[in-house]
Amino acid sequence: MDDKTIAGVLTATHHIALVGASDRPDRASHQVMAYLLDRGYKVTPVSPKLAGQTLLGQKVYAKLEEIPEPVDMVDVFRNSEAAWGVAQEAIAIGAKSLWLQLGVINEQAAVLAADAGLQVVMDRCPKIEIPRLGLERR
Repeated sequence: MDDKTIAGVLTATHHIALVGASDRPDRASHQVMAYLLDRGYKVTPVSPKLAGQTLLGQKVYAKLEEIPEPVDMVDVFRNSEAAWGVAQEAIAIGAKSLWLQLGVINEQAAVLAADAGLQVVMDRCPKIEIPRLGLERR
C-alpha cells in the first residue's frame, strides 16, 4: 500500500472502531486508542470482555454491529486468524476501511474486504503512520 493511499484513508476517517481494545495501559491497543482520541478521532472500543464498561471515556461494545452510528474504519488488534471474521463484520456494518495492525496479516481477509469495496491497510499502525505522513491533527 502506497503512502498516498494510507494518507487518504487516515484523512477520510473520522470514526474508528478499535477491535481488540484493552483496559491495560501497557497494551498497544490502549496506547493507540489514546493517541487517536488525542488526535481528534472518535474511537469506539470493541471488546466482548469489556462490553458495557467505559474505556478512555468511551463506551465499550461487544461487537461491531452494536455500535449505534456509522464507522469509517475498523482497526484490528486481534490475531491474524481473527481478521477474517472481523473483515466480515466490517463489511456488514458498511465500514469504509479495514486496518490490520502491525503483525496482523491475513491476505484472505484483505481480499474479502477489498472486493466488498473497503480500503485495506495491513501490517501498519496509525500511531506510526500519522506522524510519518505529516498528518498530525490538533
